[in-house]
Amino acid sequence: MQSQRGCFITLEGLDGAGKSTHVQWLVEHISAQGIAVVCTREPGGTELGEQLRQMVLSQPMHLKTETLLMFAARCEHIATVIEPALQAGHWVVCDRFTDASYAYQGGGRELGSAAIASLEQWVHPGLQPDRTWLFDVPLSVARERLARSRDLDRFEKEGDAFFERTRKAYHERTAQCPQRLRIVDSTLPIESVRATMREQAQQLIDAWKSAGSAQP
Repeated sequence: MQSQRGCFITLEGLDGAGKSTHVQWLVEHISAQGIAVVCTREPGGTELGEQLRQMVLSQPMHLKTETLLMFAARCEHIATVIEPALQAGHWVVCDRFTDASYAYQGGGRELGSAAIASLEQWVHPGLQPDRTWLFDVPLSVARERLARSRDLDRFEKEGDAFFERTRKAYHERTAQCPQRLRIVDSTLPIESVRATMREQAQQLIDAWKSAGSAQP
């Protein structure tokens, strides 16, 4: 009997929005329900992807080069990590996916959505996350959090206008995909954010388990 396909969850948001604070918690919450979970990130997730991540985050490059490298890392990630896990019936929780390309390259760097959509159709035409949480905060809050967290990478050093465009692109993407993308007010206390995520995650878990029990 073929195993039930897993559920693909992604977390998105500006640098400093707080999404990374909740990734491991979400993985542990799902795992506690008896579900096998793979936790990964973009760019990265594979040996090649992590090498490309270091290049993209640290080295100046042409916008098209940056975008193609993002999708090269994503292609390898899907082929060797995400799809095999989903086909095995595991859930996948990924810190960023293609919505980030629409936001950062398409919006922040002003490439536009058409080029991103073409690459998306080529690299993963049949794959979309089952649920995406967009952690949203005003830019001033994101900046303050970044300033006290770590050394900044090439993206995090961009100016306010870049991040305002990126945030706007995230909101446009949410309006286009309202069933999949859910905005989380990340200015709220951590426990309030997790209460919202817990409720929504449980709905996904219950629906997935119900669908699995209905399989012949």
